[in-house]
Amino acid sequence: MSKLLSFLVLFLLISACHQGSKIRQVTNLDGIWEITKTASFTEIPSVFSAKIQVPGLVDMALPEIDLQDTAYNNAVYWYKKTISADDAQVVQLKINKAAYHTKVYVNGNLAGENTRSFTPSVFNLKPFLNKDGKENELLIAVGCRNNLPDTVVNGHDFEKTKYTPGIYDEVKLIISDYPFIANVQTVPDVSNKQVRVVAEIQSKESDQNPEVSYLLREAISGKIVAEGTSDCKLQLADFTVKIPNCHLWSPESPFLYDLELSTSGDKTTTRFGLRSFSGSKGSSVFLLNGNPYYLRGTNVCIFRFFEDPDRNSLPWESKWVTKLHAQFKDMNWNSIRYCIGFPPERWYEIADSLGILIQDEFPVWTGGKGGFAQFQGKITSKQLAAEYRDWMRDRWNHPCVVFWDAQNESVNDTTGKAIQMVRHLDLSNRPWDNGYAPPMSETDAIESHPYLFVKYFTGQNPSKAGCLKDLLSTVLLPDNDPNQHSPMPNGGRYPNPVINNEYSWLWLNRDGTPTTLTDRVYKVAFPEAITKEHKFEAQAKYTAILTEYWRAYRKCAGVLHFCGLGYSRSAKPRGQTSDNFIDLKNLNYEPQFYKYVKQSFSPVGLMVEVWDKSFAPGAELSVPTHVFNDTGEDWSGTLKLSVMAGNETVSNQETLVDLKMYEKKIIDMKLKTPETKGKYQLQAEISYKGETVKSIRDFSVN
Repeated sequence: MSKLLSFLVLFLLISACHQGSKIRQVTNLDGIWEITKTASFTEIPSVFSAKIQVPGLVDMALPEIDLQDTAYNNAVYWYKKTISADDAQVVQLKINKAAYHTKVYVNGNLAGENTRSFTPSVFNLKPFLNKDGKENELLIAVGCRNNLPDTVVNGHDFEKTKYTPGIYDEVKLIISDYPFIANVQTVPDVSNKQVRVVAEIQSKESDQNPEVSYLLREAISGKIVAEGTSDCKLQLADFTVKIPNCHLWSPESPFLYDLELSTSGDKTTTRFGLRSFSGSKGSSVFLLNGNPYYLRGTNVCIFRFFEDPDRNSLPWESKWVTKLHAQFKDMNWNSIRYCIGFPPERWYEIADSLGILIQDEFPVWTGGKGGFAQFQGKITSKQLAAEYRDWMRDRWNHPCVVFWDAQNESVNDTTGKAIQMVRHLDLSNRPWDNGYAPPMSETDAIESHPYLFVKYFTGQNPSKAGCLKDLLSTVLLPDNDPNQHSPMPNGGRYPNPVINNEYSWLWLNRDGTPTTLTDRVYKVAFPEAITKEHKFEAQAKYTAILTEYWRAYRKCAGVLHFCGLGYSRSAKPRGQTSDNFIDLKNLNYEPQFYKYVKQSFSPVGLMVEVWDKSFAPGAELSVPTHVFNDTGEDWSGTLKLSVMAGNETVSNQETLVDLKMYEKKIIDMKLKTPETKGKYQLQAEISYKGETVKSIRDFSVN
């Protein structure tokens, strides 16, 4: 080998090594930090008295730096860690989420602050790093909610008692060079089997147009399905990648792709799924990958769970969170509303991989007219739109996220104006939900919260005919929604698809005691339910009946139980709602809830349209049974109708039923009640994929 050739080989090797050192390095800073607290942001501490796990909340510090019942007001919590940073052109600190009000100091210098508590914070650390290669002191200070400025969302919740501060999501150190890939948006195009990629590229000079390379892989197998390069214009790379033999993402088949983008100085990978989701104008359903898709699901109130006495570190334990979502899917749930606030980023990754649709709700809950001004101070639509923008940019590559939910149960015009300012940023054009305010598009969702049992909370008593006859004998439209709270001027109904994501008002704490909202309900509607076992049985049976009811009449595009995870507070201060676990650590459901409610959410379901609680001996009855198919596959099977006395079958009859995909039928069967007085149960039964599905009604003959 000649000297010249040897020199060239050596030069190329050195260049390659040097180039490789510039490719992005991401250091996860999660783990143990030091922590202390002071009275204000101006009191920078020098002594740290405790340790804490990040991510988490400040009540996890050891030794404790607050009493567990503290109100968390007028304090600042300081997190400390030592970091090293290679010499590079880009050195960023990303805090996925921290509450409430974040300031970052590097080597005693203020690197920046962010008053927003529910979207990421990104800080440029480079100007403040030691130049001699020494380690750097990183301080992250978080304040308390009561000291937030009134120009940001504060997470108000009528049913919370405390707002615990903390860095509650991942912290990462990002080191790279220019051209730097600042943001990536993947835009699935299902009909053309391709994905549009829009990447923001930051260069040293604004007029530079660097080349961007891409590599598309199947996430699980690692198989390369496409690769190439694209030009960048005006610091934006915008190109389309064909995906031959593509796999669509859905809850039934959560197939994921990894998109690797690189420049001469940076490289990053974005995970996405090829799927579309949209509203259908004038239709009662949403479309997933172009086909009707009924949502069956639950809610997670993560900020309520944060104040649960048994929470501990569970929200940040990946195995526990994965099992939680798997337990949700086992209930026949394909969707979740992350309600009044966002969990950590890891939750979305798990929902992507397991296949769960997410209604992602911004933490705004202020109630009726005047509430927004009272609880959200002086926040404007422009300021709110800025928070929405950061939220969307952080979440828009998750296939699980199919709704932007601007707020919960609030009447105002601020959220709607903010929606219109930002919705064009999402190139996938997901539907929005605007709570109790008017929808901003005819294909957006409207949320409905038809709490029928609330009348027993507000003072009414059931009639002699019983609560089912009182509540369900008329075919109802879902209400407690924008049609009621923000009605159309012409008196008509909004044509939008309805998501019924709260409906029971039958909460029990995990120990079987009623909540503050259900004390009277159980007293007057279920006086015979004396023991906790009887209360759990009543809750399970009637939640199942309500679920069947709202699904059977096909008035709802989605039916979501409230709630799958929240707090459970039977001791003072007592809670208003609760979930249905009896063993939180192991995620064991209350057995009767699992038995009855799981069946009511079966993809092929049924409902016996019988509401009377008693009949005369030997009465001839017509029993309409609704059988409905939520799936994209035809179903056929046997419908069995039985009268049971305990475990003994008194009478039964059977008929064959065939349902096309998405079809519903009402099968009218005749029944004669027993001649003997007593307590009985009517059971309609089918089988779906090997599992028994029943609709039951308890009745007496007298």
